Amino acid sequence: MSFKLRSFLILANSRSSARPFATKADIDTIVRVDHAGELGADRIYAGQMAVLGHTEKGPLIQHMWDQEKVHRARFEELIRKYRVRPTVMTPIWNVAGFVLGAGSALLGDKAAMACTVAVETVIVEHYNDQLRELMDDPNANKELMETIKQFRDEEQEHHDIGIDHGAEQAPLYRAFSELIKFGCKTAIAISKTI
Repeated sequence: MSFKLRSFLILANSRSSARPFATKADIDTIVRVDHAGELGADRIYAGQMAVLGHTEKGPLIQHMWDQEKVHRARFEELIRKYRVRPTVMTPIWNVAGFVLGAGSALLGDKAAMACTVAVETVIVEHYNDQLRELMDDPNANKELMETIKQFRDEEQEHHDIGIDHGAEQAPLYRAFSELIKFGCKTAIAISKTI
């Protein structure tokens, strides 16, 4: 049994059946971290467009960025609707996302696609984890579940586009990808709490 599966089972078994998952604090955490992630994704594509927008990859990046703008706007609505405090890291994620997007694009279109694949891999896993937790709760917030499902599918599409457009041919793909994944996972962990 994998470490991740074992950890999930321990977590699932440790929850009291009297306590539903979707408490106000749980919803706040989901909305806060997903808002931060969609902000970061929006800024990554903005950075990629600043460098590659005039190239043949421009329309492709624009398509993904347009979807991310919708994701960000939706989570901004949810922040207001559920009265969730955004992460205090928002200004940092704003700048870091743009720098990551522009920096990867400066390394070439394949590196930009490698960045996309790495980020979207982490986000799809993150959304899947949230969906599993929400599905375990019979009183789960359906609106939140539907939003996460839709966005997870679109993030998977971005991942697949990156693969189809040469991400794995980027120089030092594995190391570059692992570094970006580590950064994304760290940003998620930080955004959950502050």
